[in-house]
Amino acid sequence: MAEFLRVLVIEDSEDDVLLLKRALCNGGHLPYLRQVDDPSSMTDALAEENWDIIIADYSLPNFSGLAALELLKESSQDIPFIIVSGAIGEDVAVAAMKAGAHDYILKGNLTRLVPAINRELQEASVRRERRKLEKRLTYLSIHDPLTGLYNRTQFSLELVRLQQPQFAPVGIIVGDLDGLKLINDTWGHQSGDSLLKAVATILKECCPADATVNRIGGDEFVLLLPHTTLAILEKLCHTITRAIDTYNQTSPLAEGIVLSISLGFALAEAYPPNLQEVFKIADNNMYREKLNQSQSNRSAIVQTAMKLLEARDFITEGHGDRIQLLVARLGIALKLPENRVTDLKLLAQFHDIGKVGIPDNILFKPGPLTPEEFNEMKRHSEIGYRIAQSSPDLNLIADYILKHHEWWDGSGYPMGLLGKSIPLECRILSIADAYDAMTSDRPYRKALVHKHAIEELHRFAGIQFDPELVDNFTTLVEENR
Repeated sequence: MAEFLRVLVIEDSEDDVLLLKRALCNGGHLPYLRQVDDPSSMTDALAEENWDIIIADYSLPNFSGLAALELLKESSQDIPFIIVSGAIGEDVAVAAMKAGAHDYILKGNLTRLVPAINRELQEASVRRERRKLEKRLTYLSIHDPLTGLYNRTQFSLELVRLQQPQFAPVGIIVGDLDGLKLINDTWGHQSGDSLLKAVATILKECCPADATVNRIGGDEFVLLLPHTTLAILEKLCHTITRAIDTYNQTSPLAEGIVLSISLGFALAEAYPPNLQEVFKIADNNMYREKLNQSQSNRSAIVQTAMKLLEARDFITEGHGDRIQLLVARLGIALKLPENRVTDLKLLAQFHDIGKVGIPDNILFKPGPLTPEEFNEMKRHSEIGYRIAQSSPDLNLIADYILKHHEWWDGSGYPMGLLGKSIPLECRILSIADAYDAMTSDRPYRKALVHKHAIEELHRFAGIQFDPELVDNFTTLVEENR
């Protein structure tokens, strides 16, 4: 199949143009030719169309191949340039090659034309790909690949540039994304990355044109503002905060994910400015702000996770209430202090909070899970542990949430704990949770009767469950029935 070729021909002879076209067609190309014979028409042609190759006569009445090469250089376009001339000496050919021509061919021997064109097209393609790679590497050397903001390297260079007196006074705003690790651990790094990109967009939209926005760490952003004041910095912080509030209300990233950023600022009023010191002051101010609000932000995320857990109760309505009652009764029967009974009830309510980070197609699957799906499901203990650590309300039971799927014989997860090395609270919960699960309808089976559920508990005593606690639990439920 003929290959389309856009050819700019610098030639004053119509006959020679026809000879070139015929040679190209015979060589397997489908050429589109545009003929020019003076500098003005060549300049227009370079501006109006993209050319694959330029073929030029060496000498024309009002133009020359060398002059055409100079025009091509001025245009900064990389287009293979081949001189085709009727008579050219070796010294002239060498001069043309030194000036930038890629090859020269005599008009009386056009058999070399197509191979030369094919070779130069290939080499031009290699050069373009190399330039793209170099451009990409240059971009990545000073930009954050995720957000497109300037990175720490460019931030350091910009600090040096802004030391000049024409930029004074210089202001710095430091922002730290709240709860990024918790969101990564609960909803996954894809959600965290989307949150970072949303913050980057808001910061760029809020900042004045002469400001630079930098991402200098995982969750840390810095804005550098020349020619500014403390009032402007404070107003900009309020603008960013309002924009984030609007984002959360109108276009939240996903259910349960709250966008929040702590901000601090400082101004370099003296000259010469010590911008590294000003950056430290802004950073310290940001951390003070973070201490004031980060706990409430993390709590908001945890509260949302709790609501999502309630909405995703895929077993039966009231499951949490029932096992709270069961664990509390067993705890009291074992004469545990009141505070431990309270922790048990809290554990019963929130032991599965990590399931908010498990995909719905696994969580709601009506049949047995594949080994891969089960491995994904097992992550909910660790996800729940990290969520609980971020909440003052759940911090005390975080360790129990992590270990609530450990088995008496050591075959549980995630740590493979054995026997009484498993916290008592976890051993109590596992029995109550299993009993309620067996005596409640599931999407893939009907509930067992009480008698059969008790038989199953005893069958797995010494394997999954603490045998002594199974006996205590059996006595307790029989008495309360």
